[in-house]
Amino acid sequence: MRVFLWLSLSFWFAFCLWLIPSGARAEEGGKKQGAAIAVIDFDYIDTSGEVRDQRKEHDAQLAAFMHALKGDLGERGGFRIAKPACVPEPCAAASSTVADLLTAARQAGADILLIGGIQKMSTLVQWAKVQAIDAGTGRVILDKLFTFRGDTDEAWRRAETFIAGEVTGLELPANTDPSPVKIVVFDFELDDFSAAAGIAGDAAADLAHLDRATDEVRRLISGSGRYRLVDVSNSEVDAVKSRSLRQCNGCEAAIASKLGADQSLIGVVTRISRTEYTVRFQTRDAHTGAPVLARQSDLRIGADYSWNRGAVSLIKNTLLDKP
Repeated sequence: MRVFLWLSLSFWFAFCLWLIPSGARAEEGGKKQGAAIAVIDFDYIDTSGEVRDQRKEHDAQLAAFMHALKGDLGERGGFRIAKPACVPEPCAAASSTVADLLTAARQAGADILLIGGIQKMSTLVQWAKVQAIDAGTGRVILDKLFTFRGDTDEAWRRAETFIAGEVTGLELPANTDPSPVKIVVFDFELDDFSAAAGIAGDAAADLAHLDRATDEVRRLISGSGRYRLVDVSNSEVDAVKSRSLRQCNGCEAAIASKLGADQSLIGVVTRISRTEYTVRFQTRDAHTGAPVLARQSDLRIGADYSWNRGAVSLIKNTLLDKP
């Protein structure tokens, strides 16, 4: 859902007083000291219908607003400011889903994701919608609509100060769930048992389909809130780079341990024919090497471009369905 879908609210909100918040924290709990917060630059939309083009002024005011908000949250709010990376850069609510932004926030080590948008309703009234999400669980912990009057630099400064104060006083929900498991999801590998293995086919195309399956599985696992992905892109281990971990008798666990993970996951697509395949995965305890979970799909009908669907289905229905 994009930020400005949240702003489709009834017009009675326009009668709110100066910076009177609408809504409330979803849950109350204990304050988490030194939490890291990822602040995504807010979107801005002008629906006031004014004739004069104010886009340059609004761009400058929004940039100043975001700079001040991040500064206030870091200086007087006691937060560490995390800097998520998105593809394409920069991270923006208008071009990303909340799930993608949560994944980027987690990978940057953030405890909280802060997103929002500002909408100019009329010459005198602007709305600011702000949402904070617990990056570990995906739970919304702050969801408020603020109304502020005026479109001057002073009005923007007053709005930023008030919103920073609200976020600074944020209390994270008491977390009774275990912390997300740190997991390395290695690149998916291919076992080709088809009649034309090594003779026909396109290795580059196979690799692209494996990459797609890997990316979608990583997004799914990270977005579940139960796992936190550990980056493996800088590993120089030959078996990682050659995608042959399936043949190393559990060596992926030790590699994952060196990367700081709690678990490892390897996934393998087995091609039976050009239109038939199976998918399997294995997770291990990174500290002991002991298997945690191993599952395999039934025979699936579909060409190589459907491997990602098979991989996602297996992970969703087994690993993430597991209590």
